Amino acid sequence: MNRIVVGLQWGDEGKAKIVDILAEQADVNVRFQGGANAGHTVVIDNKKYVFHLIPTGMLYPEKPGVVAGGMVVDLPTLVKEAKDLEAEGLTIFNRLFLSDRAHLVMKYHKLLDEYEDERKGIGTTKRGIGPAYADKISRKGIRLIDFKHKEIFTELVKEHLREKNELFEKVYGKPPLSLEEVLEPYENIRELTTPLITNTAILLEKFQEENKNILFEGAQGTLLDIDWGTYPFVTSSNSSICGIPGAIGTGLRVINKSIGIMKAYTTRVGNGPFPTELFGETCDLIRGTGNNIGDEFGATTGRPRRCGWLDLVALRHTVRVNDIDKLAITKLDVLDKMDKIMVCVNYKYKGEVLHDFPAAEYILKECEPVYQTYNGWLSSTKGIKKHEQLPKDAQKYIKMIENELGKPVYFVSTGPGREDCIFME
Repeated sequence: MNRIVVGLQWGDEGKAKIVDILAEQADVNVRFQGGANAGHTVVIDNKKYVFHLIPTGMLYPEKPGVVAGGMVVDLPTLVKEAKDLEAEGLTIFNRLFLSDRAHLVMKYHKLLDEYEDERKGIGTTKRGIGPAYADKISRKGIRLIDFKHKEIFTELVKEHLREKNELFEKVYGKPPLSLEEVLEPYENIRELTTPLITNTAILLEKFQEENKNILFEGAQGTLLDIDWGTYPFVTSSNSSICGIPGAIGTGLRVINKSIGIMKAYTTRVGNGPFPTELFGETCDLIRGTGNNIGDEFGATTGRPRRCGWLDLVALRHTVRVNDIDKLAITKLDVLDKMDKIMVCVNYKYKGEVLHDFPAAEYILKECEPVYQTYNGWLSSTKGIKKHEQLPKDAQKYIKMIENELGKPVYFVSTGPGREDCIFME
């Protein structure tokens, strides 16, 4: 059984926890898009692990992890992440495979990301993701296969620096980079990383022929998808199931089940429209009780997340885009202290009721949510492991989500730990 896990909101839905649970049944774990802008957090025995580039499922010893061709890879960051995990007792380098077609995130990409965000205010993580994907689309990116050949890599970096330094000086008024400071971090890791670089499409095909169970881990969320998200306030890759075919090189038929992850409410990091956004005491309550370890603050940037009520208009859109088979609801316990819970069922735009999610950012930012009110349960759900033990109003809330989205709920998460999960089947 090959599964994909995707976020149905603006990221931070708790995908890593669900991936961690499903990875126990998988033989191979694959990241297929994005880069070090991801922050996937797993809590085991009150210890927190944060993944940025390495597949989360590699927490399970001996299971291989694949960084597929759709990713943009900050190689020094990946090496540090792998070494940190190895310091915790895991072996990583002997079972990690990097696509030779994945593109590299270089130092100048991260600086460009920072300088451009200062001008436009998209609210990026400043990890160089957008500029790296821009170079890829402009047919001038540097790939891992190029890094494998030192002379070619050096010449490509020289060529890029001529262009990038001109931008730094003439457009942004910033100092240029030297060739040495760009190349130096890569020379220190060349011997360690080049053996990991391979044609991962052939590798994944081999795994399929051996009837291995493959788990594909999405990063960010569908509302940040470059095509189907709230453009232009999006990431620079297809953070939905749409990213799979171009990223892995084996086609879409490899996916048997699509699992969509959603919070019991909605959050967003960075700028852009957010129709159900809350402010004041209710927002503070949600942000402050997300979990006892991380709360509602970004795992990558540490920025406080914007918080709001559940948005069914957006979720109907993302469930359709991803052809979702099953849902997983996370952070139900965050709503435990709410007397009343609001759920957005439609939008109102200039007097017109909208049932479908609009494509235009300038329309979405003027949409007003049409709410239905549900009773809260004012009782702790934290750590509950059986559906029938949930408060009746919490059970009704889950059933409402199933009915509204037309999909069954597979998991309900009731706390940050690996064990804090209800299997609905």
